[in-house]
Amino acid sequence: MIQDNQTNILYLADTLLLKYPVFYQRLEKTLIECQVEYRLLPNTKDVWAVDYMPIQLNDNQFVQFNYNPDYLKPAKWHKTITDVDKVCDSIKIKPVKSNIILDGGNISKSRQTVIMCDKVFRENTAFKEKQLIKALQSAFEVDKIFFVPQDMNDFTGHADGMVRFLNEDTVLINDYSSESPEFQSAFRMSLHNAGLEYVDVPYCPDLNTKDSAKGLYLNYLEMNKMILLPVFGIKEDEAAVRQFEDLFSGYTIRTVESGEIAAQGGVLNCISWNIKS
Repeated sequence: MIQDNQTNILYLADTLLLKYPVFYQRLEKTLIECQVEYRLLPNTKDVWAVDYMPIQLNDNQFVQFNYNPDYLKPAKWHKTITDVDKVCDSIKIKPVKSNIILDGGNISKSRQTVIMCDKVFRENTAFKEKQLIKALQSAFEVDKIFFVPQDMNDFTGHADGMVRFLNEDTVLINDYSSESPEFQSAFRMSLHNAGLEYVDVPYCPDLNTKDSAKGLYLNYLEMNKMILLPVFGIKEDEAAVRQFEDLFSGYTIRTVESGEIAAQGGVLNCISWNIKS
């Protein structure tokens, strides 16, 4: 499977420019300075491109899951659901389709392994558990798929704000020390059972604002030898930057002030669809 550190082209939803023009200008300036090739996805209905766009398996193969999350079931959100077929046609991508309900934000992947939140079982009750696991293994063309408990503070149930691969054997996770002991134990045990080492990174959620992603550094954008790290104008920013500079030695590390989009529940990985071309 294609890893983020192999990708060289970044796509952003065209709605990002319309809805968050100041943030977009700030991000675009950083992308230009880092010489990142970026393009806009046409005909999008919301900014969270990673959720609805296909997953790249190899240079020429993509798989498109059924983007039908429970949090978009209310009628008022239907207008925000992007017609992925139309977008893919526009950029000349023909993914293999899967009937599994799954958001791209609930996929954290390395070359051989996928991690996702256990919410995928609740959204695919038409499958028996073992049947779903086998279907996911087939879709991703991997043997190793592991599941972590959903962070109940995140209504989307996405793994990309909880765990990211540093390498095949080690993942980065939020410092959940302020969360309940039961959740901490279940989460870390799931990683232990998967045979993965883990490193805690700063996690400073805004407890006064519902669904905010402020303080979520783990939702960074990774591309070939580059990390774009969200920052939020809080004191923990400096420690996060220092740690990422240590963790990703040899990478270009740049920050992007991301308060506007964080207030809506997502950060840099959420708005990105980066592929290898």
